[in-house]
Amino acid sequence: MARKIANAPSTAEMEAMARTALDRLPGRFTAQMGEIVLLVEEWPDKALLEGFGIENPLGLTGVYEGLPLTERSIEHSGTMPDRIRLFRRPILDEWAERGNETLEHLVAHVVIHEVGHHFGLSDEDMHALEDMAG
Repeated sequence: MARKIANAPSTAEMEAMARTALDRLPGRFTAQMGEIVLLVEEWPDKALLEGFGIENPLGLTGVYEGLPLTERSIEHSGTMPDRIRLFRRPILDEWAERGNETLEHLVAHVVIHEVGHHFGLSDEDMHALEDMAG
């Protein structure tokens, strides 16, 4: 059963939820995260959607932009910092559709999934990381 979204959190409030999720990650992960930039935006941009072959902007809740640690070498030093971008409206839509979990839990799930890409983790490892951060 879909819920109605009344008083939806702002991008700043959603960013605070995402930062809380990052703070809950085990120390062995946070020590290796480096200077990842965390952004919360209303919608994914058209170029990003086209790059993933996604037509409906509600189909993308977040994205990791950078090079996973498992693929880096010394040649990558001095590059722009990696980014995690969350998309507020698609996250709110998914939350309303699910109806059975807190928004904080869903935001944490999206953040941890994107952090998993930073570490080059498999989906199974990402689920384990989410359990550790829960």
